Amino acid sequence: MGSADEAVWRPEVGRLGYGMQLPVQAQSVVFAEGWEAGAGPVDLVEVARAADRYGFGYIACCEHVAVPRRLAGAMGTVWYDPVATLAHLAAVTERVRLLSHVAVVGLKHPLVTAKQYATLDRLSGGRLILGVGAGHVEEEFEALGVDFGRRGAVLDETVEALKAALGPEEFPKFAGERFAFEGLGQAPRPVQVPRPPIWVGGSSPAAVRRAAERGDGWLPQGDRRDQLPGQIARLRRLRAAAGIEHPAVIGAIVEPLYVGEPRWDVGRRTLSGAAERIADSLREYGAMGVQQIQVRFRSRSRDELVDQIAEFGSAVAPLLNG
Repeated sequence: MGSADEAVWRPEVGRLGYGMQLPVQAQSVVFAEGWEAGAGPVDLVEVARAADRYGFGYIACCEHVAVPRRLAGAMGTVWYDPVATLAHLAAVTERVRLLSHVAVVGLKHPLVTAKQYATLDRLSGGRLILGVGAGHVEEEFEALGVDFGRRGAVLDETVEALKAALGPEEFPKFAGERFAFEGLGQAPRPVQVPRPPIWVGGSSPAAVRRAAERGDGWLPQGDRRDQLPGQIARLRRLRAAAGIEHPAVIGAIVEPLYVGEPRWDVGRRTLSGAAERIADSLREYGAMGVQQIQVRFRSRSRDELVDQIAEFGSAVAPLLNG
């Protein structure tokens, strides 16, 4: 990272922000609610507008190009394209940031990715956060002619290429082992200067290293609370060893939430109850160094989800920072 990266957008220091993964757009049986199977664009718009209205820092959309039959039973095949989805929602929101969590950017040439996400940043008035990850579905890589075994190294180089391609220069320059470009202009340029932030997703040792050495932020995947302090300490050590002075934005995916006393089975792991109880629990993330929590609410319908978003934004969020 160059010194210009110090100007990349970051959340307000010392405050615990909150965002959410969108429903409907990804329908894995691991996390999708039953009502999402019959939902569609209208529901996505209503949820995005609610998140925008109640102070959420971002709404997120993840990526799979194609799901093999062997995984379709668990993952489903409904995975909305993140660029198209976030661009659609950019037009019906005003403030909330638009996060790809995550885009498997190693599947494409970085100039293609830069064109798509620079346009999204322009269309949204500078609200993009580009979340990137290595991917895990081997058949997806094979179908697109990308070496699955080398996906980590490809992602490392792609991140560096994207920093150049999404930067302030209309004719960016990059030379790497796999990708090289010079004298090729791309416009429109992103609104954010010097470039939109790049957050790295994943909790493997390679992902933490990548976030520490190349990212503006880190989005862990599946870490329990008791694992996060060690992971955060390791990321900070690696970042310091790489000579990067400005801190990375630290995120976390928290337990499922239900604001209030549920009258249905929301699951043993769900954090529920009064706003004060939920906020008190979530403040533990801030104490360990997390700056952005990603929340997901249990719900039986779009309307119940919108109500949960409203309750969290109105009653829980004001308590997160004292």
